[in-house]
Amino acid sequence: MRGIKWLGMLAALGWPILVFALHGTLGSWPLLMMGAGLLAWRIPQARLLALGVAALLLAAGGMGHAELGMRAYPVAVNAIMLAIFLTSLAQGMPIAERLARLREPDLSAAGVRYTRRVTWAWCGFFMINGTLASWTVLYADLAVWSLYNGVISYGLIGLMFGSEWLLRQRLRRSLT
Repeated sequence: MRGIKWLGMLAALGWPILVFALHGTLGSWPLLMMGAGLLAWRIPQARLLALGVAALLLAAGGMGHAELGMRAYPVAVNAIMLAIFLTSLAQGMPIAERLARLREPDLSAAGVRYTRRVTWAWCGFFMINGTLASWTVLYADLAVWSLYNGVISYGLIGLMFGSEWLLRQRLRRSLT
């Protein structure tokens, strides 16, 4: 069972590259079905929302736009992540604070404010990344779509994580 979870995670992360490699052989519909299944399965924090978005992707395929639905997977992931992060800001503890409290259960008031700003920053990231992913769905060929959504966007996520980590270290040093 653990191997299936890892395989699912790798498929979800490598979706654009998988699509690029298999689209010529399998076509849009089988890949759309796989993507919708991955979406519904791999985001347990928002299962109902993920199922709804997966249904929308399948509906696009049913209306004759299977490739569009298949390529919309990264847009859907960004939209779902944005919804998760925004919801956490409105209802209870923001995502970044939850993660911070795993290491520091007694987070200071300044830490709470900082994690709220970090959660907002991630919301902005998901909006921008989702917009760029949308552009690639609508206007770019499959190679450019795969490059942005399977390589560049992950580099941007890494840059966001790294920048936030450096900023957090700097803020910690200034507080001590």
